[in-house]
Amino acid sequence: MSELHKFLFEGLPVRGMLVRLTDSWKEILERRATEPFEAPVSHLLGEMAAAGVLLQSTIKFEGALIFQIFGDGPVKVAVVEVQQDLAFRTTAKVVGELPSTDSGRLPLDAMVNVSGNGRCALTLDPQERGESKRQPYQGVVSLSNEHGQPVAELSSVLEHYMRQSEQLETRLVLAANDDIAAGILIQRLPLEGEGNLEGKGMAADDADMREAYNRIAHLASTLTREELLTLDADIILRRLFWEEDVLYFPAQTGQNGPRFACTCSQERVAGMLRNLGREEVDSIVQEQGKIEVGCEFCGKHYLFDAVDSAELFTDERDLAPGPTRLQ
Repeated sequence: MSELHKFLFEGLPVRGMLVRLTDSWKEILERRATEPFEAPVSHLLGEMAAAGVLLQSTIKFEGALIFQIFGDGPVKVAVVEVQQDLAFRTTAKVVGELPSTDSGRLPLDAMVNVSGNGRCALTLDPQERGESKRQPYQGVVSLSNEHGQPVAELSSVLEHYMRQSEQLETRLVLAANDDIAAGILIQRLPLEGEGNLEGKGMAADDADMREAYNRIAHLASTLTREELLTLDADIILRRLFWEEDVLYFPAQTGQNGPRFACTCSQERVAGMLRNLGREEVDSIVQEQGKIEVGCEFCGKHYLFDAVDSAELFTDERDLAPGPTRLQ
């Protein structure tokens, strides 16, 4: 079962999280069994899914976190959406052939950032919008470092994003295969207003706290991809931090933990078709005999025959405008 573990380091402004996506990740791959992504793309999406769950878990926000990378390589865009209850979905658009590889993995500059113009975007999409509500927020960073050199690993891009956009020192280790997507996050917290700073043995000054964070981040970085993918969460945490004073919280699993869920529905597809207009919908039905719409996230297909399509516009004067794409 997929699980999320949260923990704090007593007396230090440092927190950690470890996620293991098992059944939820397999479900995503199984839904694409008829049109599977190549291994490097699916493994990239797995790392993005693990990272998305970790990042959503670090914020107090009523809405979705949308994590995208895009560029001019064969992978035009890869996206993960994680709701505040940790339900997530993911997909990618691939055009052209990927470079060959025997490892099942490729660096970002080979898949996405071929010409150095790739970007990483994190969007916070509030559950409720409006003039009196919160507005969407988006932060964007390059897939190249400060020297203009392409970054190979997704974890390095996100660490750079957290430093630049959120001013939070963060260490990430990510890995994915066809059975599991996993990640560990270590983050240095702001000094003010954090309850864990009240613990006994609090570091005396900023230099001590920086040293403590660097020590813990280094321990996390010793975790190999193979260990992250094969060892249980309890074993990983015990091996890494056995000398640290750590406060562990109960694991989040099931409906309280990370899980696959898609927000598509027959009603949302119907709304999308209505916004195409009666003339466009009728022309498609006349040409093809029906309309078939597939969700890019979960692979579910929705069929509308001539009768279904006509019913879409029965009360069209009472319908409010909406999007023209399935989200």
